[in-house]
Amino acid sequence: MLAIFDLEGVLVDGEFLPELAKLKGIEDRIWDITLKGIRGEINWEDGLRMRIEELKGASYSDCVNISNSLRLMPGAKEVCKALREMGFMLASVSGGFTLLAERVQKELGLDYFFANELVFVADKLNSVVIRVNSNKANSIQGLVRALKEPKEQIIAVVDGANDLTLFELAGLRVAFCAQPVVESNADVVIKNKDLRLILPHIRRYINNLENNGIIIKKYR
Repeated sequence: MLAIFDLEGVLVDGEFLPELAKLKGIEDRIWDITLKGIRGEINWEDGLRMRIEELKGASYSDCVNISNSLRLMPGAKEVCKALREMGFMLASVSGGFTLLAERVQKELGLDYFFANELVFVADKLNSVVIRVNSNKANSIQGLVRALKEPKEQIIAVVDGANDLTLFELAGLRVAFCAQPVVESNADVVIKNKDLRLILPHIRRYINNLENNGIIIKKYR
């Protein structure tokens, strides 16, 4: 079994770039671009490059400090622990950045993460290497193929329109504090910021698989 999570807004309660924007006094501008991308109103890749251009020149130390300051979503540790005990592999797929993704991987014991890379020149933010684009499924499909993971044994927990391709990989699709377009495509909708609320739905889903004679593929 494989559990795929979005990072910012799902495993982490917050967004990296808007917090960085506070230091330059352009938080409203960055949030406006961010939300347009999340809602699918603008091309996501263009929106990311626009935000990085606005924030160009930010110091490496500020970026690290902000990454370290973002709190885990309530219930994130308990959910990841429970899913590991159930036999899941855990992965995060983020349109955000490795600075944050690596930290969260260590804190939550994730098996894999996929994220974009901020580029610094002389310790100043300069640009971004996009490895996870608006088709987030592309970044993790290689892992899914390598694990030979059947769709019915994959769950995806996301919040934004740019996450919808992850739903195409999953047998159980969870919208967590999500945009309306995500909720309309989900099997489960969670509206409160407590990841533990997804666990009864996952357990019920797995029980249904087992009751239908499906052999669950466990990794622990």
